[in-house]
Amino acid sequence: MNAAAQPSGPSTRRRTIGIVAGLVVVVSTLAWFALRPPSSSAPAPAGTTPAPVRGPQADAVARVVQQAMASDHLKAAIVRVTIGGKVVAMQAFGDSMTGVPATTDMHFRNGAVAFEYVSTLLLEYVDEGKVRLDDTVNTWMPDLPEAKTVTLRMLTNQTTGYPDFETDPGWTAAYNADPFHQFTFEERLKDAFNRPLQFAPGTNWSYSHTNFMILGHILSQIGGAPLDRLLQEKVLGPMGLTQTTAYDTATVPEPALHAYSSERRSALGIPPGMSFTEESTYWNPVWGTPIGAAETTTITDMTTTAVAVGTGKLLSSKSFHAMTDSHLIGFGTRMPACGGSCFPQSDAYNYGLGVVLSGSGQLQNPLLSGYSATEAYLPSQKVAVAVATTFLPGAFDVNGDYDNASDRLFREIATALVPDDAPPFGPPRKN
Repeated sequence: MNAAAQPSGPSTRRRTIGIVAGLVVVVSTLAWFALRPPSSSAPAPAGTTPAPVRGPQADAVARVVQQAMASDHLKAAIVRVTIGGKVVAMQAFGDSMTGVPATTDMHFRNGAVAFEYVSTLLLEYVDEGKVRLDDTVNTWMPDLPEAKTVTLRMLTNQTTGYPDFETDPGWTAAYNADPFHQFTFEERLKDAFNRPLQFAPGTNWSYSHTNFMILGHILSQIGGAPLDRLLQEKVLGPMGLTQTTAYDTATVPEPALHAYSSERRSALGIPPGMSFTEESTYWNPVWGTPIGAAETTTITDMTTTAVAVGTGKLLSSKSFHAMTDSHLIGFGTRMPACGGSCFPQSDAYNYGLGVVLSGSGQLQNPLLSGYSATEAYLPSQKVAVAVATTFLPGAFDVNGDYDNASDRLFREIATALVPDDAPPFGPPRKN
């Protein structure tokens, strides 16, 4: 949104589920210091968790993560890396809660990773001949603005011009007042369209949760069933995901990775000099994804997702290339109407169909409610990386803003393991 119209509460960037934040490698001025041993060396909680993988590549990953724990003020980090299907690193670092070590079997929010599942479902329907990407949305939602112009493709590649309900000052105030509130589809539509379109459909690019909220609603009509059931039957199950589940509440299955946030600092009137975080594990995340696609997952399912999406496991070759080819590099321009959410697409960050493209890689990198998580696939050497992090108070600035540490950590891990195909680091961007 226009800076002049910024709400008085926390900026919306922190709650943006799938947007790149802080891609530049930050050279820390903090001295390297000894960290507590990885959580796997501590007594395990009830149940079992796999022992950390050993070897030179695992050691290289551990060194990168240990440095990030200090420089990025991380409370916990869970990492899994596969190369050619072989697990070369899998380890948890730090604490979920004070005195409760993080473990590699913990569940956490996956945010915009669900956009990849939703896009896959759409493309399966394209492959089945049920719809075309250039079908307009008036068939299913005729009352939407520009419904005879906006297409399914535009919803999926973020070029509709539809305002993001999450940037509406009224929505932000309601969220800050009650982060446990479950925003309905109707509430989100109202908050999205009480402002004019940001631009004419197809003429610019802007990250908007509104697009995928509408796409999910349309897919449930095409499939004739609730979206969560369609995703489970046609995407999650066939991908081999066993721990990724949709909820219509703020549930996180046990064992849960706990999260902490400072993003309500301004709304609560916390003085800038006071250290502040609050437990955000059970804030309701249903607002950010389509109804039926608010999910939790594990680090193993995240790497499985990276491989399935990155290889087009469930799609025809044509649909796979439509999803993952870089069609938008150079497209887009900054506009006051959409604030930081409009920007030119670049090699470091460009949008496919529900997937972020960076260099040769495909990824999603959600950042919400104190969770940061990234899953990515580098096809040239068949590398899949999954990272989930939570934060200490030092990660948040005086406004409660924080960077996407998992995205930066993925890039640093990839650089250490496959320097010849390392993903690019682009300029930092705020939403």
